[in-house]
Amino acid sequence: MRLLQSLPFVVLAALASPLAGSATDAAVRPRARALGIPFEGTPGPLDAITDVAGVEVGQVTLVSGEGPLVVGKGPVRTGVTAILPRGRASDDPVFAGTFTLNGNGEMTGLAWLRESGFLEGQFLLTNTYSVGMAREALIDWQARRGPGAPEVWGLPVVAETYDGWLNDILGFHVKPQHVFEALDKARSGPVAEGSVGGGTGMICFEWKCGIGTASRRVKVGAASYGVGVDGHRVLGIPHDRLRDVLRKYGRLEERE
Repeated sequence: MRLLQSLPFVVLAALASPLAGSATDAAVRPRARALGIPFEGTPGPLDAITDVAGVEVGQVTLVSGEGPLVVGKGPVRTGVTAILPRGRASDDPVFAGTFTLNGNGEMTGLAWLRESGFLEGQFLLTNTYSVGMAREALIDWQARRGPGAPEVWGLPVVAETYDGWLNDILGFHVKPQHVFEALDKARSGPVAEGSVGGGTGMICFEWKCGIGTASRRVKVGAASYGVGVDGHRVLGIPHDRLRDVLRKYGRLEERE
């Protein structure tokens, strides 16, 4: 048996590009590989999408309130993740494609992405009911940048992460300023994971999930390249191996 191997809503895969970055540890807590979970392949220095040269990631996490739901007040468990495929250095598009895993998950801009084969500009993850606002905020942010920016044209890609079980999703707590902040904070280097950004309130198949990122080294002939991913995920490893790791760290409840 294998746990469902899933990126439930969206993942951005950076195109093959020389690996960049350093081996700086991104996390205070150990990551899954450090705990002995046997992922395949050889990761880049950070095991993150930012191992691909030029990619930058920024996140804003909104957490406030406790107790029963009060619409418009909280509890709030949501946020925004911004991915800049070429960082601030270039507005050139990157090659892109889509694949529907389970027929669910809203994402703007797909018609043009499928028609052109390009992802133009930045990419956002936020909760389902904030997708429309985030799309408008992204266009606003683009239009404020640099010479010629007021003539910007685009169909931004913004993808949903449903956090309605843990978040006051009908309170619409994600605002344009949070989108601007996530975009302005985007940097290369280590990427925060778990309950942060667009993954703050995510649940996948009754498991708490969140932002995950990884990279792998690949070889094409004599050249070495890197592929990076960032998105929402649950683990996809053999069940018996995960069980052994959970038991080792006292996180497995044995049942008859």
